Amino acid sequence: MAGKPVRPANAIDQTRRMLSLVTYLRERPGARIEDVARAFGITEDELVSDLDVLPMCGTSFRGGDLLDIDTDGERIWWHNPAALGAEAAEPLRLAADEATALLVAARAVATLPGLREGDRQALLRATAKVETAAGEAAGASARLSVTFESEGGVFADVDRAISERRRLWIRYYSPARDELTEREIDPIRLVSVGHTYVEAWCRRSEARRTFRLDRVAEIRILDEPSAPPEIELRDLSEALVQPAAEDPEVVIEVGPGGRWVAEYYPHDSADELADGGLRITLRTPEPASLRRLALRLGRDGRIVSPPDLADSARRAAREALAAYDGIEAEQGASGGGRPDTRIDGREQGL
Repeated sequence: MAGKPVRPANAIDQTRRMLSLVTYLRERPGARIEDVARAFGITEDELVSDLDVLPMCGTSFRGGDLLDIDTDGERIWWHNPAALGAEAAEPLRLAADEATALLVAARAVATLPGLREGDRQALLRATAKVETAAGEAAGASARLSVTFESEGGVFADVDRAISERRRLWIRYYSPARDELTEREIDPIRLVSVGHTYVEAWCRRSEARRTFRLDRVAEIRILDEPSAPPEIELRDLSEALVQPAAEDPEVVIEVGPGGRWVAEYYPHDSADELADGGLRITLRTPEPASLRRLALRLGRDGRIVSPPDLADSARRAAREALAAYDGIEAEQGASGGGRPDTRIDGREQGL
């Protein structure tokens, strides 16, 4: 696609871009998609994604006040630019529930660690103005509060590092290896696909990696500038994990009860088996992460290759069975009931 990004963007950059996009399109009826993408330094896919959001924006949620912007795949058309004209402007009126939601959210964001002080003060000033305008409706918001999960502070630090183009040091939990690792990363962007992730250039592996924020145990913003190599941003809307051609190949055979694996994991092929199962060939930068998948599948699947990964999965299943048998023996000796959770590794040939 044309219009490769000049630099990585975060949520704040995207908001600023979309605000500028409104003015740009109003002054250029029928602008070509490739020209607009080039002007804003983004890909055409990113521009189309922005255009999908703009029709949900306007001076109110009444039909005529929303931006009527669409594209025929080549040009962009704005059918009601007068909706934002001075003659259409009306004072904004908030209902009591709208004022309450806005004030609670604004106060919560103002408490985020890592928020730049200038942004915090601007937010507090705006909040005070809304309180004054809301009058009695603002009273309810004072009795409500929101507490962000622990990843909120991590999010703020990552967002700040992206904005200031600074490197990050993190202690990160890797479930595939069940260990904490320390690494320095050059953050590229924040993405949300079920959970919130930071896509970054990892200086430990010298490769692009994606880190889930709620697995970051500790984070520090470093003085070193962030300098990720120029890489094309991937479209993560369909799948967060997008294997590369050079990643190791793994073959998994699943029974009928494990066919869901082909739906959730990007794969090169999925061949039908006589018993109604599938032989799935996929690639992953961390084959060891599939050990957990093998344990989860139990009798419904097994890793065929590479041999060392298959052996590792069998050992993990044996260890899980041994731990289960030990718990069962202890509960039997004490007269307790049998545990409900079962891990069946015998179908893995154990």
